[in-house]
Amino acid sequence: MAREEMTPQSAERLTEEQAERMLAEMNDVIRAGEEMRKLRAEMIKLFAGFGWTQEKISQLTDMSQPAVSKQVSKHKTGDPLPPMEFSLDQHDAPWLEGRLWGLAEEIAETSDHTARCTRCLNAIARGKKRLTPQNVDELRRLVEEDLILRRAELPTGYRDAYDEISRGLDVPARSKIATRTPASLRRALARQIQRDRLRGEG
Repeated sequence: MAREEMTPQSAERLTEEQAERMLAEMNDVIRAGEEMRKLRAEMIKLFAGFGWTQEKISQLTDMSQPAVSKQVSKHKTGDPLPPMEFSLDQHDAPWLEGRLWGLAEEIAETSDHTARCTRCLNAIARGKKRLTPQNVDELRRLVEEDLILRRAELPTGYRDAYDEISRGLDVPARSKIATRTPASLRRALARQIQRDRLRGEG
């Protein structure tokens, strides 16, 4: 009986639109994985530039030491990353986007993930959305709504950070900072530094 159900005719019931949606979701996951692998490789390059040992990098990245050694050797043949500045007061778009991302995550966690920006953040985390100008504008709008609606429960530092980020995104960068550093790496660093600062750890 089960054999009869698995016929070519029943397989044809999967529409082209359904197949497209399924593959789009898979492609999102695959793309996110590829992007994270590239970002991790850039982080390894950065850590090696700090002079950290391969053993330490292996512990931090949860990779085997031979895999780290291979990555480090590969980067030795390429151009080193330019010197990095870790001050929040930088005005290039990737840095400001990373700060906005970090701020939104803090708002989502503070509000027990009921904030308006939570769904957008989840899509970014799963690779369904990239930080394109359009999606950055959407995240800005949602963060601003959360700051207004949750004014009483969020620390004032959140609003101060948003105002600074928003002003920076509204005007062209005053200087070109570390232009050879990949945008994804600058976003990731700014995201973490912003979160640490809001938590009083940076």
